Order: sequence, then C-alpha cells, then structure tokens
Amino acid sequence: MMQAPTRSLVLWFPDWPITAFAHEAVSPPQPDAAVAVFANNIVVACSWAARAQGVRRGQKRRDAQALCPVLQVVPADPVRDARAFAPVVARVEEYAPGVQVVRPGLCALKARGPARYYGGEREAARTLIRLLDDVGFSDVRASVADGVFTAEQAARSARVDDPVRIVASGEAGAFLAPLSVATLDDDEFGSLLSRLGVHTLGDLAALPVERVRERFGGRGVRLHALSGGLDSQPVQPRTPPPELHRDVAFEPPLELADQIAFGMRVAAEEFIAGLGAHDLVCTELRVVLTGERAERSERVWLHPGSFDAAAVVDRVRWQLAEDAQGIFGSGVAGVHIEPEAVDAAAHHAKGLFGAGPDERVHHALSRVQAMLGHRAVVTPVVGGGRWLAERQVNVPWGDRAVTAKDRARPWPGSLPDPLPATVYPEPRLVGVTDVGGAPVTVGERDVLSAPPAVLETAGQRRRIHEWAGPWPISERGWDPLRARRAHRFQVIDADGGAWLLVVEEGEWRAEGRYD
Repeated sequence: MMQAPTRSLVLWFPDWPITAFAHEAVSPPQPDAAVAVFANNIVVACSWAARAQGVRRGQKRRDAQALCPVLQVVPADPVRDARAFAPVVARVEEYAPGVQVVRPGLCALKARGPARYYGGEREAARTLIRLLDDVGFSDVRASVADGVFTAEQAARSARVDDPVRIVASGEAGAFLAPLSVATLDDDEFGSLLSRLGVHTLGDLAALPVERVRERFGGRGVRLHALSGGLDSQPVQPRTPPPELHRDVAFEPPLELADQIAFGMRVAAEEFIAGLGAHDLVCTELRVVLTGERAERSERVWLHPGSFDAAAVVDRVRWQLAEDAQGIFGSGVAGVHIEPEAVDAAAHHAKGLFGAGPDERVHHALSRVQAMLGHRAVVTPVVGGGRWLAERQVNVPWGDRAVTAKDRARPWPGSLPDPLPATVYPEPRLVGVTDVGGAPVTVGERDVLSAPPAVLETAGQRRRIHEWAGPWPISERGWDPLRARRAHRFQVIDADGGAWLLVVEEGEWRAEGRYD
C-alpha cells in the first residue's frame, strides 16, 4: 500500500542558471538582455528577453542565434549554479528549517510547520517570497500541494502577478491530469508513451497499475503513481554544511597589499583551523576581493598539496598583485575566502619516517615561490598551437595545467608527435640551396623550385642527405595584418642531424632540432 503524500511547500526560481550567472558575473547583463545558457550547444535556460525572440529550451545554438543575433552565449556551469543557490537556501532555512534542495533553483520543505507558524499555507508561501524579495530575488514562485512533484508543477503554473498556487489536499490527480507526459522529465518513457497514444498524465494514471508493472517495471510504477498525484517520497531535509568560509572587511578600505595581507592573517588561521575541526584540508581556494566602488576580483587558486595559513595569505597577495593594473580604482573593502575543493586530512598526513623526496621538492619550491612571487616558479607543459614556440606553456607551480583541451583542439598545420627535443625561442636564420647554389623557394601550389641540397647554419655548410615536405601552415587568412603562410620541412644532414625548417616569404629558419 503506497503511503499518502505529505503536504509540500516548493520554491521555484525561474531561469536559475541565468540568475546564477548574473549574480557572479563581473559585468552582469542588463535585465532586458537576451541571454541563454548552453550545454553541448543546446539551450538549457534563457532569459525572458531571449524567449521574446523565439529562443526556447532544447534549441541548437545556431538556431537560437539565428532567431536572436544579439544573444549572449553563456556556457553551463552546474558548480556555479549550486554555489549561487547555497546562500539562498541558507536564507530560507533561517525562517523555515528543513529544506531539501531538489536542484539549483528548486527547493522544497514540509508545509505543516511553516503553515502553523505563519498562519496558513498561502501566508507561509507569501512570507518566504517576501523574505527572498528583500535580498534581491524578485521573481520567485511558490506552491503547496500533495508531494514535491505536484507542488513543482503547480509552482511552474503560477503567474507573475499571483506567484502562489495552492493545490488542495486530495486534488493532486485532478490538477496533474491535463499535463503532458513530458513533465515526468523522462524523455525515453515519455516518447514511448506518446507512441502508444498516452499523451497526458491523466491518460497514464487511468491505466491499470498491474499492466504498467508488466510493461515498464518498477520505473513505470513510480511514474504512474506520480501522474496520479501519489508522490510517496517525502521531503528529505538537507544537513546544513559547516560554515567554512571567512570574510574580512576593511574600514576604511586599504590600498597597500602588505596591509591587506597582514589583516588576513587571523582570518586565514581561523579558516585552516575550521577545516581541521572537520578533519578536512583545502586543495582549491576561492578568493574574492571587493573594491570600495563594488569592483570585484574572483579567482580559484590551486595547491600541489594542501593550503596552510601562510599559503592562503600568499594567494591573496598574489591576486592583489595581478589585479593591481586595472580592476581596483580605489581601495579594497573586503576579502572573502572559501574552499572550492576539500579532501580528507588523513590523505595529506606526513609519513611515519619523514617526508619523501616529492614532498621535500614541493616544500622547497613553495618557499621560493612565496619569496619571489606566483610566477617565479613554473613548470613547462605542452599546449596547443601551430608554432613550436607558442606550444611551450609555463604553468606557475601549484596551478593546474589547463592546456589539455587547448591541445586537443584541431590545429590544421600543427606538427604531430614526436616533437623536436630542442625548440628555439626565436627561429634561427638558415640558408637552403640546391646543387647549383641557388636558393630553394616554394612557389604556387606548394611546388619547390628545386630539391634542397645544402643547409647553411652558423657559418657551416651541411649536405642534406634526406628531406620531407613541404607542409603548409596557414593562419588568420581573414586578417590581412596578422595573416601568415609558411611551409615546414624536415631534413637530415650528412652528419645525421635532424632539423625542422620553416620557409616564410622566401626566408628559411630553423624552428627546432631533433636531438
């Protein structure tokens, strides 16, 4: 026997990914701006201005931009959505504890407690909407119904001028009956039902449950119960996470980095101690700097091991140094630090017989970096690009190399592996001639004037034993000032030396050497 659903109060924030982006963006979009959030080039959320132009969820990116050429494209970021929703949930919990986060932008709680405290279900919903409106969330819809699923659908049907909708107890089935089976948010199941002629939740609820179980199993029985308003899953309140962040306000605002770093020392020690109290360490740190005129600088810092108080202060100082040239036209009014990623402290405990070589290397490099600055200690990685010099990327010690996606992008004309062991930061000027001593050139349709025979480099003449090429490189053909067209060659001289050569505008240069 299925348990009768309990009364649930749901708060729904329309277009939450758009709201989360606007909340954290350095330059938030205007309220009437056409904005859409995309995941895998598919619209997952859009603003009302974009909808007015015909943009809808599920559209491909090119179709959405064809309907709205001024559409602002925003990549989906579930972490950003959850991070921006956390303080909203905390605000609701101050006045109605026991909140379940269904997903960012949608939360639920048992209606009985707030209804008794605030004088009824409708008054409780209106009170929570007013409290959220006071902190800047003006377009919130609320509903009370039997079960979270029914309450969510009721909230989605609420109007702007009447943001609260109450579905009376026992009337959930009648309310859901005319809704499409697509509201079950199960594309495979909904498509199959449509092909079978079942188009509404009422049609599905009218089917015998035994037949649904025979055909669709347990999943079908669950969705059959939802369509009839029998949501047996009660609200499951979350356990509020510990307050691990720290905020420091400066009054009056400070302009000197040393003063700000000194003022952060106590907060950094409390931050690390708070993590330690929960047997955690911070491996990724988010630092938010706020200026006197509401300027904002935000960055996530990484660490090869885990942060201590000194490392936290160093990151604040480095961020101030990097932003000194433009963001803050006045002093810094506040600093916010919070863990972006944490790990169990047991995973970072020191070995029983002292630190290993890797830990000693990390300790030494971190000390040098703390004394000389963030970019004073770097590690080289291979990035993306067509030219070898630009593929050498120096990553500051402790930062994560973000060149993997860049390297995986298609780079027509790039050199495949294996790459030369020696790469010249500035390609060296060389000469390549044919057997008669005439310079070798590349003409129309990539045709050589003559086979390369002699390589002249550093005042030495080397006979070319073997060669391969040319391989054309073409960049930025649409920009006359930045366009480049060159040809690559691989040659082996008589001494066995292997060279990577580039000829551009009739000039030969050595880009690297295979040692």
